[in-house]
Amino acid sequence: MGRFLFALFLVVPIIEIAIFVAMGGIIGFWWTMGGVVFTALLGSYLLRMQGFAVWTDVQGKMRAGQFPGQSIVDGIMLAIAGALLLTPGFFTDAVGFALFVPQVRYFIFEQLRKRVSVVSATSYSQYSAHHPSSNSQPERQEDGIIDLDDENWRGKS
Repeated sequence: MGRFLFALFLVVPIIEIAIFVAMGGIIGFWWTMGGVVFTALLGSYLLRMQGFAVWTDVQGKMRAGQFPGQSIVDGIMLAIAGALLLTPGFFTDAVGFALFVPQVRYFIFEQLRKRVSVVSATSYSQYSAHHPSSNSQPERQEDGIIDLDDENWRGKS
């Protein structure tokens, strides 16, 4: 992971400089700088609009008792998109604008969901409510997890 980040911090600025030089040669210096400022302003506007929509979605799902996993990841990706759009450069702007597309965020969410397992307190309480233990001894499951009841926990005061 460290080598990937090092390569990223080395390669992205080189790409940005190359695009700046090419764009400056094609459309001129001031139009290139104007494009950078315009994408930053447009990005902040889009971040505000989509950020409020995601925030409303998170609140609605929480009120309904649902875990807003997709919405939380959307919010994180929108924050990353905003940071990329405020960073001067056309390559980072392209990646930032791509993160504003819901289908792109959904694809990334699905890829992350394949690699990450989320366990919440509600999933444990729902499991223990449906599978009560009849004895007071800890229950050893096939996957090596020991499920303790309140009376078996020694660290409790």
